[in-house]
Amino acid sequence: MKQRHRPDLKAIARDAMKSYGFAPRFPDQVIRESENISGRIFPDNVTEAADLRHLLWSSIDNFDSKDLDQIEFCEEKDGGIINVKVAIADVDCYVPKDSATDRYAAYNTTAVYTGVETFFMIPFKLCGNISSLLPGKDCQAVVAEYDILPDGDIEHVGVYRAVVSNKAKLIYEEVGNWIEKKGSIPDDVGSIPGLKDQILLQHKASLRLRKFRMQNGALDLETAEARPVMRGNDVSDIISMKQNEAHRIIEEFMVAANRTFAGFLMDAGVPMTHRVVKIPEKWDLICEVVAGYGVTLPDSPDSKALTEFLAGQRVSDPKTFPDLSLTIVKLLGHGEYVPYNPGDAPVGHFALAVPDYTHSTAPNRRYNDLIIQRIVKSVLDGKKVPYTPGELERLSVRMTDRDKASQKVERFMLKSAAAVLLSKSIGKVFDAIVTGASGRGTYVRIYDPPVEGRVMEGYEGLYVGRKVKVSLLMTDAYRGYIDFECLRKGRR
Repeated sequence: MKQRHRPDLKAIARDAMKSYGFAPRFPDQVIRESENISGRIFPDNVTEAADLRHLLWSSIDNFDSKDLDQIEFCEEKDGGIINVKVAIADVDCYVPKDSATDRYAAYNTTAVYTGVETFFMIPFKLCGNISSLLPGKDCQAVVAEYDILPDGDIEHVGVYRAVVSNKAKLIYEEVGNWIEKKGSIPDDVGSIPGLKDQILLQHKASLRLRKFRMQNGALDLETAEARPVMRGNDVSDIISMKQNEAHRIIEEFMVAANRTFAGFLMDAGVPMTHRVVKIPEKWDLICEVVAGYGVTLPDSPDSKALTEFLAGQRVSDPKTFPDLSLTIVKLLGHGEYVPYNPGDAPVGHFALAVPDYTHSTAPNRRYNDLIIQRIVKSVLDGKKVPYTPGELERLSVRMTDRDKASQKVERFMLKSAAAVLLSKSIGKVFDAIVTGASGRGTYVRIYDPPVEGRVMEGYEGLYVGRKVKVSLLMTDAYRGYIDFECLRKGRR
């Protein structure tokens, strides 16, 4: 019998990038620019850079990540204060504004991680090597320093240039399992003097930050990230990358660092961009979802009431909590980039319950962070801000659009990879939860493998959050289709 052709997922990924308006390949001029960069760059006009290479910096990231944007260090001070320094790779010194590489980055505005192939925002020679904060080399950075008070609130200490050296690249799963007492201590953590105590202090600091944020209305969300496991060009599995305590260390430290950079620029009185999540227009639908769990939310958007409900669900039903979180995230609406000019009333970030927020900690991966870095450096150097308010407005629209598009590419490729994996499971019955129900279609997420598809038959009467059993009808990797029939309506 003739063997059926297996879809070329990398070709599908490139086509998906094009169909959503991305340029999946670097132009020749961009490649030439990166090839002409050799070694580290320390500009002659930098007169003040703190030498912090002696500190016990470390990073925590995915096992296969090379494009490291930030490293962290903290220490205890008098009065129960924990001082935190987050060093951000100085990408701007390798990618000057209006260079060919910068124009390409401004077009895509983000790296896109499909699980099948990664489409970097800037060439890998830069983001995965020269401008990456990999261990074993001295790097130029911009540092956000803040103090965590005993109650978990933060006080901004300063923003400044520094020379840093990463002492260890740690992995989320290894560090998380160790902290949660599910695994042994990672080799580097155990062998590098002082690093064990450093990571434990970082964990202590993150718990303090998180508790304060939750008390002040930040939403307690956990969206498990699914990704394909590739063996050559084939898909061997789809796994769910659940958050652990190591993820939460980085999440809390980055939220505080982003607020520190935003506060620094707002105090300087210069134009910038904010990352916002507006007060949700679909609050009534959020109330409907929550009412299905026997809880009544206030009629007006109330982040504290919502996070109290979510905290209770995390404890009572941890298995389906990521699916509930995903539902709430969808109803909250997309995050956006917006220009902020001195004197403006900030829009704020509803999910984080803060008025002053930006993205600044991943300049190798997100263009907004590179913009913020350039504005920060202009303030530090006493120079004119390199962007006009009009430029920031146009870029904000572009970055918001590309952010949404990148999520669509990543979701499409997850479905494409899942379609390949599930192609031999037609007719199989799965447990699922309804994740979307509207005039545009009804969608469910099955638990194993953790992927989403559309209910083509038996969708009448389904609502978001309902547990159901579905049968797989068909898959199409080229169109990213995974179609189900709902067999019976389950109960919550």
